[in-house]
Amino acid sequence: MNDFFPLIRHFSIPVSKILIRLPVTPNQVTTASLAIGLWSCWYFLSPTPSDRITGSLLFLLAYILDNCDGEVARHLNMASDFGEKYDTFVDWVVHSCFFAALGFGIALETNNNIFLWLGLAGSIGGTINYLIPRFLNRKNKVSENLVHEESKPKNTKDFMVYVFRELFRADFCFIVLVLTPFNLLWLILIAGAIGAQVYWIMYFMIDDN
Repeated sequence: MNDFFPLIRHFSIPVSKILIRLPVTPNQVTTASLAIGLWSCWYFLSPTPSDRITGSLLFLLAYILDNCDGEVARHLNMASDFGEKYDTFVDWVVHSCFFAALGFGIALETNNNIFLWLGLAGSIGGTINYLIPRFLNRKNKVSENLVHEESKPKNTKDFMVYVFRELFRADFCFIVLVLTPFNLLWLILIAGAIGAQVYWIMYFMIDDN
């Protein structure tokens, strides 16, 4: 199962094999991921569903490059503490902008501001999740707990939980890509608005335990 997930790895590895032959550094790949990720958010601001298709394809490309930077760094033995922090920073910026932009675009399309507030809730929640470990100077205990609990799926229920977790963690771009043609991205706004708050609440619950 670990050979199949994350799905994004099947796209990033071939790209990384090309990148390691080029005069680029892992941090430059991360910067490219940031630029393309923000470019995709520009399209999600639009109330036009067809623009979101373009945005979702750019979002996928940003995810591929986001995975490539680590692969290139490991292959070239250029991994660094700064590179890891920069990668995390870029992830936060792109995802926070994604939720805010998507909420704005769908609110314009539907003339319903609830989607704007849902997008902002997801964006603010993601920002809290990014800042808490840094201001409290602690490791991300939620992620550590999830990694600790990972194991091979033993039954259908475990398999579904495993797939759901992997899709939302490393393969979120594919959820966006699948929902976009059906104009169902509003579902992500609901999930993001709730999930982002649950994540930082879990952080303190795990810490208290």
